[in-house]
Amino acid sequence: MTYEQVKSLKPEDFKRLCGVRPETFNQMLKIVRSQKETKQKTGRPGKLSMEDQLLMTLEYWREYRTYFHIGQTWGVNESTAS
Repeated sequence: MTYEQVKSLKPEDFKRLCGVRPETFNQMLKIVRSQKETKQKTGRPGKLSMEDQLLMTLEYWREYRTYFHIGQTWGVNESTAS
């Protein structure tokens, strides 16, 4: 389940899924993006978009699933999920 699949949900369903309203999600995304722009990153580019990374984090906080299970859901390694 990616952000592209989730963004078209009704606001009530979006909040049920990840615990925040779409407006709050967008504000959180702006803050994360501004922090990432100031940070120098080296190495390979990430597999997940910024939206997907935030959605995965909110999923972890909401459900407290293990990184192994979240990694399997998102198609990434356990260490990438953490």
